[in-house]
Order: sequence, then C-alpha cells, then structure tokens
Amino acid sequence: MAMQEMQTGRPADRYLSPAGAWAFSVGTAIGWGSLVVTNRSYLAQAGPLGSVAGLVIGALIMLVISRNYAYLVHAYPEAGGAYAWSRELFGYDHGFVTAWFLALTYLAVLWANATSLPLFARYFVGDVFRVGRLYTLFGYEVYAGEAALSIAATAAAALLCACSKRAVAALMTAMAALFSAGIIGCLAGALLGGGRPGGPAMLPDTDALPQIVKIACISPWAFIGFESISHSAEELSFPRKKILRVMTVSVLTVTALYACVLLLSVTAYPEEYASWLDYIRDLSNLDGLKALPAFYAADRYLGSRGVAVLMAALLSLILTSLLGNITALSRLFAALGRDGILPARFAQTGRRGIPGKAILLILTVSAAVPFFGRTAVGWIVDVTTLGATLIYGFVSAAAAKLAKEAGDRAVRASGLAGLIIAVLFGVYMLVPNLYSAGSMETESFFLFVVWSVLGFLYFRGILRRDGGKRFGRTVIVWIVLLSLVFFVSLIWMSRSVMTATDRGLEAVETYFAQGGQAGGAEAFMDARLEAVRRVSARSILVVIGLFALSLGILLNNYNLMSRRALSSEHQLGLVRDRLDRDPMTGVKSKHAFAEAEQEIDAALRSGTEDGFAIVVCDVNGLKIVNDTLGHKAGDEYIRNAARMICEAFAHSPVFRIGGDEFAAILRGRDYEEREQILETLRKRSEERIGTADAVVSAGMAAYVPAGAPETAADAGGGAADVAGEAAAAATKSLHELFELADARMYEEKQRLKSLGAATR
Repeated sequence: MAMQEMQTGRPADRYLSPAGAWAFSVGTAIGWGSLVVTNRSYLAQAGPLGSVAGLVIGALIMLVISRNYAYLVHAYPEAGGAYAWSRELFGYDHGFVTAWFLALTYLAVLWANATSLPLFARYFVGDVFRVGRLYTLFGYEVYAGEAALSIAATAAAALLCACSKRAVAALMTAMAALFSAGIIGCLAGALLGGGRPGGPAMLPDTDALPQIVKIACISPWAFIGFESISHSAEELSFPRKKILRVMTVSVLTVTALYACVLLLSVTAYPEEYASWLDYIRDLSNLDGLKALPAFYAADRYLGSRGVAVLMAALLSLILTSLLGNITALSRLFAALGRDGILPARFAQTGRRGIPGKAILLILTVSAAVPFFGRTAVGWIVDVTTLGATLIYGFVSAAAAKLAKEAGDRAVRASGLAGLIIAVLFGVYMLVPNLYSAGSMETESFFLFVVWSVLGFLYFRGILRRDGGKRFGRTVIVWIVLLSLVFFVSLIWMSRSVMTATDRGLEAVETYFAQGGQAGGAEAFMDARLEAVRRVSARSILVVIGLFALSLGILLNNYNLMSRRALSSEHQLGLVRDRLDRDPMTGVKSKHAFAEAEQEIDAALRSGTEDGFAIVVCDVNGLKIVNDTLGHKAGDEYIRNAARMICEAFAHSPVFRIGGDEFAAILRGRDYEEREQILETLRKRSEERIGTADAVVSAGMAAYVPAGAPETAADAGGGAADVAGEAAAAATKSLHELFELADARMYEEKQRLKSLGAATR
C-alpha cells in the first residue's frame, strides 16, 4: 500500500478532524498582519466602526464563497482545490491560470509571515538580529542576521510538515486555540479594566460609505487562507458534508479576532495624542510597544502579563500561517505534479502520505525571498488581493456550472453571486478613483503583469511536453488574461506618471517655500517637466514591451496549438481512413458501410432520399482456392474479385462487408444505368467460369421514390425493384433492400452453378 501511495502521490491516510480543519482554516487565514498591520490597513482608513462594519460585510461575502468551496469539496474531494475544480469543469487551460495565481497567493502570504519575524524581534528584543548589513533595497535595510532568521523559521516549519502531518495538525489546533483565547482575553481584560474604544468612530474628514466599502473590498486579503483545507480534501477524517460548517465557523472566528484586535487597539493611546486617530497616524515615527497599539493597550490594562499573552499569540499566528501555507502549497504542487504542470517527482509521497519533494521545492523557492526586503514582499502581498479575487471568481463560476448541471438552484445562485462579487471586487481595484485612489501600490500592478507574462512563458513549456494534448484546447482564457495584462499595465503607467507628477509638484512647492530665485524658476520647472516626460516615455515603452512580449508568446503558443491540432486532425484522418478502408482490397470497409447505412436510413425517415440501388456480391469458389492453393492465393482471388466489382461500378463506392462478401451503393449514372451494369457484371462472371479468375454472384434492389418514372425492371422485369408509392412508403431502412438484394444474389449464385461455377 505504501509503495502504491508513493507512486500515485495520493495521501496515505485520513487524519484531519473537524477541529484540525478549523485550525488550518483559521491559522492560515490570520497571521502577523492581524496584530501589527491592521492598524494602518483598517483603522487609519475607516476607524473602528467603519473597519468592523467592512469586516462584517466581508465575512458575509466570504460565507457565500465558502458555500461554493464546500459544494465543490464535496463533489471533487482531491488535492489542488480551486485548481482541480477549474480543470475538471472548464479544462486544463483554466486550471493552469487558477493554479498560477493560487501558488503566488499562498507563497506571498508565506513570505510575508516568514519575513515578519525580524520585525517582531526589532520590537521586542532590539537589534539582536540586525547584524551583517548587506544593502538597502527599495528603502529597506537588509541584514544577513534577519534573513537567516526568516530562512531558519521557514526551514523549521517545512521540516515539521515533512515529518508528521498529524503532529502539525495537533500543533495547529493548540496554537489556534492559544491565539484565539489570547486576543479575546486581552480585549476582555481591557474592557474589565475600564478601557473603552475612544472616538472618533470613523474618519471625520471622509464620507462613511467609501470608508466601509474600502474595507469590505480589501477583505479578501484578511480571509485568504480560510479555504486552505480544500487542498487537504483527500485527508479529511470526517464526512465532507460537514466542511461547510467548518468553513463557516472559521470565517466567523477570523472576523471576531480581527474585530477584537481593532477594538483593543483604540482603547488606549499615549497622553501626548489627542485621540487614537492622531496616535495611529504617527505610528511610523514610534518604536517599541508604542508602535503596536494592541500591545500598548494590553500593557496599559494588563501589564507585562498582557504583553506576554499577545507575544505568544503573535508567535502562534506566525507559526500557524507558515505551517498552514506550506501544507496547502505542498498539496497543490503535488496535484500539479500529477497533471504534468510540475515535474512528476513533486507528486511523490512517502510512507506517511506527505509530498516531501513538494515541500522541499517550497523551501527552495522561499530561501531567496528575505534578501529582497520587506518592501518588495509587501508589494507581492498586495498582488494577492487581486489574485484572490481571480481565484474566488473561478471557484464561484465552477460551483455555478456544476450546480446547474445537477439542478441545484440554491448553490447555482450562490455561485453566480460569488462570481458577481468577484467581478465587482476586480472593478473596484482596477478602475481608478471609483471610490478611492486604490489600495494596491503602483509596484504591485507591475508585479501582477510580470507574473502573468511569466505564466505565458511557463505555459509554453507545458505545451511542448504535453504528450496527452490536454492543454492548449482553448484560447479564450489566454485572450482574457492578455487583456487583463494590458489593462493593468495601463493602470501601472498611469499611476507611475501620477507619482512622478506629484513629486514634481512637491519639489516646486519646496523650491519656492525655501525662497528659490524667480530668475531660475523657469529652468527649475523645465527640469521637473522633463523628469515627468522621461517617466511617461519610459512607462509607455515598458507597457508596449510587456504587451508585445505577452502577445508574441500568446501567438507563438497559439501557433504551437494550431500545429498540434492539425497534427491531431491528420492523425485522426489516418485513423479514420484505416477504419473506413479495407487493408486487403483497398475498397471501403464494413465500418464505412455502417456509416453509409446510417445516412441513408436518416434520409429515408425524413423523406429526402432521391433514389439509390444496392448491389450485394459474393465471391464464388473461395473455399476451394483456400483449400487447394492456400490462403495467400485466396487473398489474391478476393483482390481479383474486388477489381472486377470496382470496374463494373466505376462511379459508386464498393464495400467489403465480409470475408468474401461485397456491396455497392449506386447513385447518379450508375443508378440510372444499374440494369445494364449488372447485366455486364453477370456476363463477365459467366466468361470466367472454368478460368483462374474470380467469379462473382450479384443481386440488386433499388429504392425508387414515389412518383419517379419506372423502368421495365421496376414494373416487374428480371430484377423487379422496389418501386411505386406503396413500396417507397414501406421501405424504412437500407437493411430491407439489402435482404432483397441478398436473396437475388443467391438466385444468381444458383444460376451460375448451373453453368458450372463453383459455389463455395
């Protein structure tokens, strides 16, 4: 059994309980940002009331999405989650696009939490790890000591995931319970200690609705990872129908924890500030506990014990995020390995059912990330907001399609609702100044484009090694992605030019504020305008270059797909030709006769048949040739007979329908001259009696539509055809005429026998 699991890459046992699934869902969804970044992402943009209201709306949206996830987990319980469902319901091309952004989303969250540990250390143990300064990248100082800390934490989590999934599940459950109790307990302690959320409830200088909408629209970032258990659907130890309940509790838990952190953060602020708002807006100038509002409040009301509880909660949040994302990614990579998107070795599992090589790949890819600094990681994390929107859209569309096929109206409605919500999310993030300037950084738009272009490139490699021709069957998904790349590129260009313009205006204001000379103002302004022009020209070139590269790769991929399709059609044609052609004689086969019969029967039923005749032929004396001269001579005897029949019916298809049986379907000239042709064939057979040439017995029957002129034979001549209105109405199939022609063939065989021809 273990060897079988190693070969197939399937999990060896079902170990994940409802509590474990809840822990993975919550622990992967909520991480470092809940206690640290939340203040700037939420409170500074909407205040406590607006933030909680936006989170509640986000939770309701996620409950719709979770229903779609649960429905698909029940229908397709396999590793890969959204990737597997897109592949099954829309095809491998859609599955690849889903997997491409799904991988980036989980990797980005993993990297964000791994590189948060040095920041944790800075707040609580000072500069212990700030040793070995390497360089400054994007304004962030990179230290070898801090990079080593991030890599070591990732390696430790990966090692634990590779050793025992049951131990990981137990640890996840314990830590999820710990940070949940810690956060809720600290808020309760603050409230019991006299703390109350201070005013203002929302930002006083902005309308309430845009504040709430903005928080609701960035809520996918807050919930990313709640669906991670979908990748472990093969490993659930409880009935899959309970997965919706687990996901629902997870979404509510995450919402409650975020709300607790937000409320705790505004219960206290230093005396030098007039309100929590002034305090939050000045966080970038603070350090220590003051730079962390939730910790500052815990210290105010609970003292060092409160700080210790939140520190333990924060470490648990980071570790559960690392373990949860590595687990989800390893199952996703294993599924990709099984389908050939990644090398097959990453699908292999050991005796414990753990994809160890997939975990090693995650660790290898993640090892270089700390050297790019937190600024770059933050940009990548921003991309996950758009990536999650795409993924939730694919999942919702898949649920809607499957529910429609199954006749489940309720789930179809939730699927369509989720798809509409995903589209609205995308419009909000991509359309400038819809409600705000947008939450994504300018660089994040550029990274989204770069990742998409890399996807085009990687897909080309898949096409080249796709022996099963599963990929490249649809172009629409790639056209949509190309359009998205172009649109996002334009947004990046617009944002870049706006940023350059703002910097130019700030420089002008500073110039005059510092008493700049009026005589030099013109030259100064020209320099600033030239700087904006350079940024604009560079941005245009980059957009054109990226779009041209994407278009070139797409056209190249399409060319490869077209050549492969033509090759497939050619191969299909060869196969069909082999099916339709008798290899010994070169005439049409029994398979081709069956297809012709279906077409004629359909025409007879619809009343569109104009008239035809069928001739049934049998080769006389074949058994004697086989018995006396051998089967090789018998084969040549059959070929001789086929040539004779084909010469007679030169304008009609001839079929070999048995070992020594042939048939011809006459139309056109051969149909009109059928009696003369049949008579010629009979005379030639008579002439061959007593020679080495083949003798053929033939019988014919014709279908003459009602109202058509009757020949002498039709009126009752030597071959008495089926004719007239009554006969035409009675003829329902080719088989009826075949039986009549076959009977006449046996009459002819007896006539030839009387002339000395062999009959067997």
